[in-house]
Amino acid sequence: MSYEELDPKEFIEAYKNTENTSILLDVRTAAEIEEASIDGHIAIDIMQPRFTEKVGLLDKNNAYFIYCRSGNRSGQACRYMETQGFTKLYNLRGGMLAWSDTDFE
Repeated sequence: MSYEELDPKEFIEAYKNTENTSILLDVRTAAEIEEASIDGHIAIDIMQPRFTEKVGLLDKNNAYFIYCRSGNRSGQACRYMETQGFTKLYNLRGGMLAWSDTDFE
């Protein structure tokens, strides 16, 4: 596994400290995103047939901070993106469930 699993505090800290090439990638459904999301994300639903096509359009030089509801689908996205040559991948351990339970103060 060459992607990193980060807890919510590590995830947002690493995202903020990465140069201007960091991308927040939400791989959940549109309905899930409507309920709650992290500001500044781009959405590519991993369950949609065009997921691989859309990932193919992304710049492999960027750092991707990927999340979903529980960390499972984002882990799948990280593993797929690794096979496509992406090297800077970070998964939100526990997903939005962990995010919503975290006190960021």
